[in-house]
Amino acid sequence: MSGRRDFDLPALRAGVLAGEKRAVARAITLVENRDELAYELVREIYPHTGGAMVAGFTGPPGVGKSSLLSSLVTLLRSDQKTVGMVSVDPSSPLSHGAVLGDRIRLSDHFLDAGVFIRSMSTRGQLGGISEATLQALLVLDASGKDVLLLETVGVGQSEVDVATIADTVVLVLMPGSGDSVQALKAGVMEIPDVIVINKADHPAARTMRSEIRSILSLDRDRPWKPPIVETEAIRGEGVDQLWAAVLEHRAFLERDGGLEQRRRRSIEHEVVAVAVSQARRRLSQAVAGDAEVRRLLDRVHARELDPLTATREIAERVLKLGG
Repeated sequence: MSGRRDFDLPALRAGVLAGEKRAVARAITLVENRDELAYELVREIYPHTGGAMVAGFTGPPGVGKSSLLSSLVTLLRSDQKTVGMVSVDPSSPLSHGAVLGDRIRLSDHFLDAGVFIRSMSTRGQLGGISEATLQALLVLDASGKDVLLLETVGVGQSEVDVATIADTVVLVLMPGSGDSVQALKAGVMEIPDVIVINKADHPAARTMRSEIRSILSLDRDRPWKPPIVETEAIRGEGVDQLWAAVLEHRAFLERDGGLEQRRRRSIEHEVVAVAVSQARRRLSQAVAGDAEVRRLLDRVHARELDPLTATREIAERVLKLGG
């Protein structure tokens, strides 16, 4: 494996645990490339994870998430907090790389030793959170970062995926945006712990706040009532109130054992998600390269074999599953 030639596992492990930027970058590259060494590394550093706060930011494209996060990183650094951030971008259909790259507004923080920012591709993963993203967050956690920020592409199932891996989920909306209105209608309001109306000086901001309050009022049984925070990200206005709301939610979770319960659910979801991802990959490889699997599919096409029987036989052959 290329990773075995280029990297020494003990040295890489020590570098990640020491928070060395170069080691962290190399580790995340191994994770993205699904290098065998990455699995060994994650196994060794996993006992050193769990110390960071994890906040997920989602919402429709164009609402200013990157600008908001840039201002938030500035605030956190002024409080001497170290920050790790992963931005999950849509995949290029050709290269499977991150199309948008590292956000321009976040470039102010690239030279800061206390900040690590990485853009990652979803690699076509349904829901917008890839297996590699989960492992990258573990690497950043083990590197000693105080706060981990996850920014996702705001499409489809991504809001639900963020909710499964973040301690606190922040939904960012913008007044006057059709996408934001659709997010309100799509039941996304069940997901966030904090709601942000960015570009709050927009004339429609007051109307949006009323709409959000109306929707939230329908869920009277929810013990945590998501606060609505108004921000003007480019000027950094309201960002301190946003972080205060995140800390308030964290305190709420810690009061009744909710943080431990949430993280247990997160771990369970992550383990199953990675297992499903790997099984899907093995099945895809088998369809492309296993002659017997191809024959089974040809028989289904010819109506000689029903799909359920074919599914059972493929699972037994590829995944070694019976029944």
